[in-house]
Amino acid sequence: MSLTDQAILKIKEMIISGALQPGDRLPPEQGLSEALGLSRSSLREAVKALTVFGVLDVRRGDGTYVTSLSPSLLTDALAFVVDLHQDSSVLDLMEVRRVLEAAAVRRAAVRVTDEQIAALWRAIDAADGLSVEGLVQADLAFHRLLAQASDNDYLVGMLEGLSAHTVRARVWRALTEQNAVTRTIAEHCAIVRALEMRDPVLAEASLVVHIGGVEQWLQHTLATEDRADVAAAEGEHQEALEYTTGSQPHAEA
Repeated sequence: MSLTDQAILKIKEMIISGALQPGDRLPPEQGLSEALGLSRSSLREAVKALTVFGVLDVRRGDGTYVTSLSPSLLTDALAFVVDLHQDSSVLDLMEVRRVLEAAAVRRAAVRVTDEQIAALWRAIDAADGLSVEGLVQADLAFHRLLAQASDNDYLVGMLEGLSAHTVRARVWRALTEQNAVTRTIAEHCAIVRALEMRDPVLAEASLVVHIGGVEQWLQHTLATEDRADVAAAEGEHQEALEYTTGSQPHAEA
């Protein structure tokens, strides 16, 4: 473990133990580095890293403070990581989204209010007749309401960070898969009916079927494209080979 990682862990331990509370100012750099048994350079690097992740706030001329540690601040870091990997790891992101949202819906089934259920039905009704882009935005709004019904701000923030970065896959599916829109609305209805029954097992199963279908479609589509790319590359190679062979001068008899 690097010295910077050790510094991060020690600051984290101070926050977890309560030695540093949200809004507290960190002790001066020299005193803190000596108290933690770290070099000042390692401490500075740790502060930079924890600032990026919304744990610390460096105020010029004033000092370094522990942030409010609110879910929205901490989950911004997740969105940043997702931004970096959305092209290469979209299937992994979809899997994580499925696991987290299934947990959120299971919680929601025993916490959802009548007002929240009514809002979910309105979101489904509002999706009728929209363009593909509009339908995707309506889908995002529906899933946001589902997460909020879990009554867990951290789940809401994490799902927001993941869900917003699968938009391209949703648009792609809506444009290319037959009956994708009709199927999506039907699956949304099944989820809300399970919530109305206050049945966490059925609600979770309905959600997994819904997101799992998108995953299955995406996996199949990406695999099909990969095979097409390989076939195209092989065809180009064969054409180049035939051209090269055919262009060689023939020896005179």
